[in-house]
Amino acid sequence: MRILLAEDDKDLNKALTWQLTGQGYSVDSCYDGDEALYYGAQNIYDVILLDRMLPCQAGTEVLTVLRRQSVHTPVILITALGTLEDKIEGLDLGADDYLVKPFEFEELLARIRCVTRRATVLNVQPDALSYHDVTWAGHEMCLTGPAGTSTLSRREASLLESFLHMPEKTIARETLLLKVWGPDSDVEDGNLDNYIYFLRRRLKAVGSLLQIKTVRGVGYRLAYILPPPGKNKRSFL
Repeated sequence: MRILLAEDDKDLNKALTWQLTGQGYSVDSCYDGDEALYYGAQNIYDVILLDRMLPCQAGTEVLTVLRRQSVHTPVILITALGTLEDKIEGLDLGADDYLVKPFEFEELLARIRCVTRRATVLNVQPDALSYHDVTWAGHEMCLTGPAGTSTLSRREASLLESFLHMPEKTIARETLLLKVWGPDSDVEDGNLDNYIYFLRRRLKAVGSLLQIKTVRGVGYRLAYILPPPGKNKRSFL
């Protein structure tokens, strides 16, 4: 799971990043509203932890713009402003939860679990994502299909999860690079093509009818395609 943390207190930012990473989350952090809006608008995160009082743009302004752009990523506002009016305003602007400083890290984890449960639109078991004929078990890094199972690498897993969260939708190359390698990576563009090839082989190995289709000039799309009647061969190009 990938989290965007927007917090201008550098000590708190570093501490939360370290703690969340220790819990197995992938964390991208920033310190002002402009960066929070830029990264949040990429729509590649599972949760956004958003400080209400950020430099450049306030967290409430960032939240308002993201919701206008149809970014529905769960947002937890984190702030020292804890009056009832502040909470109501934040929730009315589109926040999914509101956490007042200071707080215990265990409470933050519980709230992250809560908002991600509410946001899930796939068939989700405690540790699984299912779509048509495959099931993905994240903690085991295991993909299961009609013909068996396959263990994926970390990069393959991140790429697969990106597609499973947006099935049948075209995902831009730039979005996939951000999602899988992060905003600060200098990864070469061709690496994405290599991992698309690897993931296609994984899907074929487990006997899935899912295909990763190339949308030329844009990106890729995960599609469930039945073979023509009387034909058993499937193309994974």
